[in-house]
Amino acid sequence: MYAYLEGKLTYKSASLVHLDVHGVGYELNITLQTYAKIVNEETCRLFTHLQIKEDGWALFGFAEENERATFRQLLAITGVGAQTARIILSSLTTDELERAIGFEDTKTLEKIKGIGAKTAQRIVLELKGKVLKPKNSSSLSAVKHNTTVEDALIALVNLGISRLVAENAVKKLENTASMTVEDIIKQALRAL
Repeated sequence: MYAYLEGKLTYKSASLVHLDVHGVGYELNITLQTYAKIVNEETCRLFTHLQIKEDGWALFGFAEENERATFRQLLAITGVGAQTARIILSSLTTDELERAIGFEDTKTLEKIKGIGAKTAQRIVLELKGKVLKPKNSSSLSAVKHNTTVEDALIALVNLGISRLVAENAVKKLENTASMTVEDIIKQALRAL
């Protein structure tokens, strides 16, 4: 619903900020990693994730897109809710989390408050082999400059497909520059 918010920071704490965007104050839950990046800033842009539940809405803010993407991947794991994902990303950077998953280091994950052995194993199992953050490769750079492809990728992710899987499916397609967003989505779904 909201891709990002940009404005003046009117309140900052290690877990929560208030962001004034043209006179409207947004309350965003943040991670310690994000707090470390914005602690000395007066204005900032935070990439957002809106969680809608029966008991209320919660808006989460991230200083970097890859942290938000990792947060969303963690939410897709059974037993990992928004608060647990936020604690994980407050305890580990996305690089440290990627390393722990790559080396199947469940002990590092178990040291995080609220993560037991089963949850740590589930995180490793479900995220092993997935890239938690976009890598700077020429093929991804080409994807980012084509807005039709980027729109298709966003739609695929919103359908519940991980960013990495969606990017790999789109890379398999030929001549995406002349295709519509709908065609790219349809063909990418067939390529999965």
